[in-house]
Amino acid sequence: MDENILEQVYQEKLEERIVAQIAKERDIPLEKAMRIYYSSNLADQIHQGMEGIQYLDYKVLAQLLIETEDEKFSM
Repeated sequence: MDENILEQVYQEKLEERIVAQIAKERDIPLEKAMRIYYSSNLADQIHQGMEGIQYLDYKVLAQLLIETEDEKFSM
């Protein structure tokens, strides 16, 4: 497999886990967690591969989003 394909698959699975973790921690529907995640700065940072952030544990990333972008949860 090509390196780029592996990276894309990894990122897709990571995003699924982050969204599920956000929904679980905040007790919200998956659809809302998905909207929050994909509108977040964290999603942009992961897509751009900024400072290797995409290699952190999904639970850490979910917690980071919850702590730094809390205003998105009142949408």
